Amino acid sequence: MAIPDFQSLMLPLLHSLEDGSECGTQDTLDALAARLGLTEADVTQPMPSRKAPLFTNRVAWAKLHLKRAGLIESPRRGVYRITERGRGVLRTPPERVTLAYLAKFPEYAEFRARSRASDDGDATPDVNQDEDRTPEEHIDYGYSRFRAALADEILNTIAQMPPAFFERLVVDLLVAMGYGGSQRDAGRAVGPGADEGIDGVIKEDRLGLETIYLQAKRWQATVGRPEIQRFAGALQGQRARKGIFITTSDFSKEAEAYAASIQSTIVLINGAQLAELMIDHGIGVTLVNTYDIKRLDSDYFTLE
Repeated sequence: MAIPDFQSLMLPLLHSLEDGSECGTQDTLDALAARLGLTEADVTQPMPSRKAPLFTNRVAWAKLHLKRAGLIESPRRGVYRITERGRGVLRTPPERVTLAYLAKFPEYAEFRARSRASDDGDATPDVNQDEDRTPEEHIDYGYSRFRAALADEILNTIAQMPPAFFERLVVDLLVAMGYGGSQRDAGRAVGPGADEGIDGVIKEDRLGLETIYLQAKRWQATVGRPEIQRFAGALQGQRARKGIFITTSDFSKEAEAYAASIQSTIVLINGAQLAELMIDHGIGVTLVNTYDIKRLDSDYFTLE
C-alpha cells in the first residue's frame, strides 16, 4: 500500500504512544507500521534518490513537528513518549493532525515563524503549500523533475545532429560506462557503408577479449522486429555473440520479444534509457552545481 504522507502519520503516531510508556525509535516504527497495516516491503521502500527508507524518513519528520508542538517529548536520545498536551489532543482528536492544526500551539507557531523568516525573509504563511512532502522529498521531487527536463532536452538536441554524430556519441557513452578503457583503444564508430547493419564496435574489457557490435538509430518512429532481425543477421556475419541496439525512440513489444528469444545477446536501449545513461555518465552534460545534504551527528552531542 502507499505510505501515508508525514502529516497523515502524526495522529496515528500519537495513538501509538497513547499509553504513556517510553518507546525507542525502532519500537515506534514497528508499532506505527502495525497500526497502519504496512508490510515489510512498505516499510523498507527506499526514497527515490537515496537508500534511506521512505517510511522512516516520514516518521522522523512527523516526530519533529509533534515535538515542536509539545505533543511528544524525547527524554533521552532515541526515546519518545507522549506529553500531557498530546493526551489532551487524543481526548478530542481532530480528523487529521496537520501543520495548520499544530499552529494553534504557541511554541509551534513560533517555530514556523522562525523557519519562514529564515527562508529569504519571506514571512508569508505556507502551511497549505504542498507540505505533505518532507524536505528530503521536496529535494527528490525537484531533482527528478530537473532530470526529466534535461533528458527531454538531450533527446531533442540529438535529433538535430547528423547520424554520424549519434554513432560517435554511442561509442563515447559506452567508453564512459567502462567498456574497453581509453577512447582510442576501446571503441570506434564504423561510419556509413563500412559494415552493413553495424554502426560501431567496442571492446568489452581493457584486454579486448570480446568485441561488442553496436547499432545506433536516431529515429522518431518505433523500432520494430525487422530492424532487430537485420542486426542479429549482421552479428552472425561478424561471428559475434553480443550486440547493443540503441535508439532515440522506443522498441515495439515484438522487437523486445525477438531480442529475448535468440541465442545472440542483444541489449536494447531506448531513448529514455539513453538519456538517463548520458546524465549518469556525464556525456553531453556539464556539472552546474552540487549540494551537500547533512544531518545532525547525534554521537557528537552525546555526553560521556
